[in-house]
Amino acid sequence: MSELNLLSTHKLFNGQQRRYHHYSSVNQCNMNFSVYLPALALQGYRRPVLYCLGGLTCTDENFSIKSGAQRYAAEWGIVLVMPDTSPRGKDIADAVVYNLGQGAGFYVNATNQPWAQHYQMYDYVVSELPQLIEKHFPVNNQRSLCGHSMGGHGAIMIGLKNPHYYLSVSAFAPIAHPCASNWGQEAFTTYLGLNQAQWYQYDSTELLQQSVPTNLSILIDQGSVDEYYPSQLLPHDFVNTAASKGWNIRFNMRDGYDHSYYFVSSFIESHIGFHATAFGL
Repeated sequence: MSELNLLSTHKLFNGQQRRYHHYSSVNQCNMNFSVYLPALALQGYRRPVLYCLGGLTCTDENFSIKSGAQRYAAEWGIVLVMPDTSPRGKDIADAVVYNLGQGAGFYVNATNQPWAQHYQMYDYVVSELPQLIEKHFPVNNQRSLCGHSMGGHGAIMIGLKNPHYYLSVSAFAPIAHPCASNWGQEAFTTYLGLNQAQWYQYDSTELLQQSVPTNLSILIDQGSVDEYYPSQLLPHDFVNTAASKGWNIRFNMRDGYDHSYYFVSSFIESHIGFHATAFGL
């Protein structure tokens, strides 16, 4: 596994939680990712894989440490892959605000400089990282996506753009209509420029406007007291557009829950079960 450098490994629910370092050709820099291998994978059985995308300010470790997903992934025999949320390093473009730059790649392929050289997170998550995972780990061709906040945006958007590559998508408090939110507008202007036609290709609600329903299963959970709901997240824009276009979306409003990983960990079991059903487990 010379392409991958193992940084750490921990036994967890009879599987292993690992963290790796590698050079990304699409981002032209070193990247980290975490992976959970359940016992069945360690025994050599090829298992389905769930890509778990983090939110603003997160690294590859936030979901792996805080979500509690491994307990349920172990029960179902699902491999979890947790990429970082952006390229990082002293020579990588950054911003002084938390919602841009390192830790805030928004899962787009940047076209504006100085971001375009390294911020190719869409290609990294959709192409480069899965190729590494499928080359080096015992996974089969069943893939799904899960994400929180900015990661929820990434998961839904990527799933809609690649409906025959993924079986299911789930999201906690996603940025569901970034073209209409301050976070999304600032990110898209920074990374993509002022041409809103480029923005729309990374906006889940706008993608739905031009879509034909597929068999892709989509689950969204939203906390009712989330400090970013509804102004930044706008999930009802997505849900209402999905209904008008004939998509079957499962949407749960969770009373009293906020935007934190306490919310994510409260409902992660149902999300892992949702993906397990899509995998036919």
